[in-house]
Parts: sequence; C-alpha cells; structure tokens
Amino acid sequence: MNRVLFEAVEIGKRLALEDERIQHVFNVLGRQIGEPFDAGIVDGKSGKAKISDVGNGWAELVFDLDTEEPPLPPIHLIVGLSRPQTNRKILQEATALGVGSIAFVLTERGEPSYARSKLWTTGEWRRHIIAGASQAFTTRIPAVTFGSRLEDALSTLDQDCEKIAMDNYEANDHVAELDIDPESVAIAFGSERGWTGSERDELRRANFRLAHLGPRPLRTETAVVAGLAFLNQRFCR
Repeated sequence: MNRVLFEAVEIGKRLALEDERIQHVFNVLGRQIGEPFDAGIVDGKSGKAKISDVGNGWAELVFDLDTEEPPLPPIHLIVGLSRPQTNRKILQEATALGVGSIAFVLTERGEPSYARSKLWTTGEWRRHIIAGASQAFTTRIPAVTFGSRLEDALSTLDQDCEKIAMDNYEANDHVAELDIDPESVAIAFGSERGWTGSERDELRRANFRLAHLGPRPLRTETAVVAGLAFLNQRFCR
C-alpha cells in the first residue's frame, strides 16, 4: 500500500487492530503510535494520518487530509467478461494505470456464468480497485459496471469520444501508430477468445477503429495493460 485508503464512513471510528491496513502501518511501514503515514479517503482527499491510540482489539486514527486529487484520465475501458482471476487482475492493474470507467461486458465467446461469480455478487471487485488506487498513490477509483451487453455499453459512449477496439485478426494498425488527440477515448478488448465477426461489425457501426498490439497473441489482462499504457502515454505528455 503506497497510500493507505479508508472509506469515508470509517473516518472518526475505531478500526479493528487486525485490520490489514492497521497491520500494514505497524508491520510494513514500521510506524509507531503518533507517527504519520500517507493516507486518503476513497475517491476523496489525501494527506497524512496517524494511529493515535490502541486498545483491546481496536485502533484510533486521526487524519490531516487537505489535498484534492487530480481527476482520472478520460479513458473508458470496455472488456469482455473473463474468468474471475483474470478480471481481478484487470480491475487492479487498470485502476493503477488510470481509467475513468471500466465496463465488463457479455460477449459471444465469453461465459455468461462469469457475471455470477462471487467477485461480482459479494462486492469483492471494489477491494481490487481500491488496491489499484493505493498502489498508484491516488484516491481516485473508476466507475465499474459488469454484466451488460456489448451493445448497451457502446450506446453509453459520447459521440465525440475516440473509439478503439483491439483485435488480432482484422486490424491493420498498431495502437501506437494511431492519431489520437481526443478529449476522451474508449478502448475495447474482447474476452479471452477475442471478438466474433458480428461483434467486429457492431464495433465498426459504433465508429470503433480496429487496432492491434503486435503479432503475438496476449492474455486479456496483459493486452489491457499494454493498451492502456500506450493511451496513458498520450494523455501524460
């Protein structure tokens, strides 16, 4: 945890001494009572915090949070629902790299039951985006949706949004070669077996350009990281 994050409802309340964040402050950061560490509120301000007191199974913290975090990059990630372990990696790594939203969509080659995994039904997914934000030393987290149809996800995009779909089969241009200078960009990745022909047609009708990441087929989570890295380089110039 490069920045230890807390939910807004936790501020001013005692936390369990075995809370992994409290244990991280003591055992990893090596802080003692009264020594400050980097902290923030999820999707809120950042600054410093310190453990002010501990008791029988609890810890009290005080916060000095006065910095507004910059907004997330205007990048909207659309990715086909994949195996839960793949989605966990995407949630954390995409958040760490910086995206404004992530939509996990049902695709023709994806398994519909993935939308019913405990990752989604128990709210576990939120823990992974918070971990990604903590890694990236920010408090900002993307909006996350899951289980919608590709068509529905595409319909929510602004008309002026730059649109790119990653594809290993019919794309002619490498994503690094595309001329991209928009106010916002959507980048779409298929599920673990890629897009079908009808999905490519649907993406084209929605004004997506097909692009690739080179001749080597990549795992979905690897492709997402590589694609986002290219896009972030454009926005961080």
